[in-house]
Amino acid sequence: MSVDEVQLDRLRQTLQADDYRLDVDLTGSAAAVTIVAGPDACEECLVPKPLMQSMLAPVLGVEPASITLTYPTDGH
Repeated sequence: MSVDEVQLDRLRQTLQADDYRLDVDLTGSAAAVTIVAGPDACEECLVPKPLMQSMLAPVLGVEPASITLTYPTDGH
């Protein structure tokens, strides 16, 4: 598994512009990704989870199905 740090940083910056934070925890060939909303984030600004997983997969070097994705609306 090889993480594209440049692309990951770009994705983080894009999300930060909409007041979101992207947290990534890689374990073997799987990834746990959490997107956290700030006070000025808009819920409608995030793409559907399957699309986000397909965007993250090549950046994280894992298969989309191996990404556990948590959105702010999921409740913790």
